[in-house]
Amino acid sequence: MSQKRRTFLKSLGLAGVGVTLTPNLLQAQPRKPVRGKDLSIVTLSGKVQANGKGLAGVAVTDGYNVVLTDASGRYELESNATAEFVYISIPRGYDFPNEQRVARFYRRINPDRGRFKADFTLQPLAQDDTRHNFVVWADPQIISEADAAELKTKTAPDLKQLVGSYPKDTLFHGVGCGDLVWDKFELFEDYQQALAIAGIPFFQVIGNHDMNLDARTDDGSAEKFKELFGPTYYSFNRGEIHYVVLDDVFFIGTAKKYIGYLTERQLAWLEQDLANVKPGSTVVVNVHIPVYTHQHRRNKEKEEPMGGVVANRRELYRILKPYQAHIMSGHTHFNEKVFEGENIIEHVHGTVCGAWWTGPICFDGTPSGYGVYEVNGSDVQWYYKPTGFGKEHQLRIYPVGAVPEKPEHLAVNVWNWDQAWKVEWFEDGKKMGEMQREIALDPLSVELHAGTAKPAKHKWVEPQLTDHLFFAKPSASAERLTVQVTDRFQNIFKEEVRLKDLKLSQR
Repeated sequence: MSQKRRTFLKSLGLAGVGVTLTPNLLQAQPRKPVRGKDLSIVTLSGKVQANGKGLAGVAVTDGYNVVLTDASGRYELESNATAEFVYISIPRGYDFPNEQRVARFYRRINPDRGRFKADFTLQPLAQDDTRHNFVVWADPQIISEADAAELKTKTAPDLKQLVGSYPKDTLFHGVGCGDLVWDKFELFEDYQQALAIAGIPFFQVIGNHDMNLDARTDDGSAEKFKELFGPTYYSFNRGEIHYVVLDDVFFIGTAKKYIGYLTERQLAWLEQDLANVKPGSTVVVNVHIPVYTHQHRRNKEKEEPMGGVVANRRELYRILKPYQAHIMSGHTHFNEKVFEGENIIEHVHGTVCGAWWTGPICFDGTPSGYGVYEVNGSDVQWYYKPTGFGKEHQLRIYPVGAVPEKPEHLAVNVWNWDQAWKVEWFEDGKKMGEMQREIALDPLSVELHAGTAKPAKHKWVEPQLTDHLFFAKPSASAERLTVQVTDRFQNIFKEEVRLKDLKLSQR
């Protein structure tokens, strides 16, 4: 969403007003009794099994409460009649059930005389899943058949090729991190076709553009998403990692108006879900709206955009404190790393669609692409994969004066940078030290996006300040310059250029 759209509270006269969202108001009203029967309680039961044998200790939930299967794999749960699904937290060691690569781990509740039975059958993996990989697709956000074609002919084949570059049988799964489409529900089919092309199972996160905009409350805003993908919050496991998906887009009843907020129902469920996870474990939480970014600080704004961060994030941080946590988010169309204490890192992803399919980059200069995460036990390493380029493409060098505020300096955009990285430069082979990081506009984004006439496709797109630009002042006699970037995992990426040949590039 553009920054203007995130200031909707001001247009509603709510800026600066304390708004209390009572938990009772965030839950759907219970069904009315039919033929004299009390439908306030539904008994859910069933069995989780593999190869004909029940699986013990599997978490089963209705979105309100969590129970574990017994020694024979059976469960029983007294459920609120407003619950829509019964679903499992897929345990480690088992394949992800999927249909055309869309994960299916749930059953829609259709009670008969106050009871509903749902069995789940899992397939054991052929290999140990302690080592595995996953990718995060933030904001495919397709609004037209042309956008859908880009997703299916460029992004999906790029991911398929990436998976194929790893050793055979490497385990991969994906997360569609929200805004799968752009309000056009008929394009969900194209999104699912793209997943089938990519060839790995995907779990979905609901975004603000995946909501029913004619809903009267937040509860109804996820109706179409649930029809296609199931519950909006859930968990699953692979190897030693516990994965969680949450819905942090709270629809306030007016088309395209929302805040970043986690409901009491979700937080209460999350506490139960994590009670079955050993403290110290690695937990990966997937949301759409970032839990937090520093964008408002870069823009020197007094208040956080309530549609751009999660208002009640402190409670999420508290719940995650016993774990080593990674938070995956999108929504912003820029790339950023945010650290909370010593145990939480948020990965705010550059987007699959870049600046809404207007060209090769997001409006902070990050290439259109996605995050790739390599897991070994509880350890997670990562890189950003630009669509159409190799994974070694991790920086872009701009000529001297490309940033008007630094007329004697060349600039480098290191889009996946965080504070553990090192950015050094060499002049004609001589080491000159580390480059200076400053907040500025990416020059290529200015070239492609600045001004009321461009980009022609979406004229409201504008460059946004970023904090992953680096500067160095070469000497007048310099001919060649090398930038060497070392990431937090000691991977080294280099780009060498002749200064006289250097120009704005869309690489």
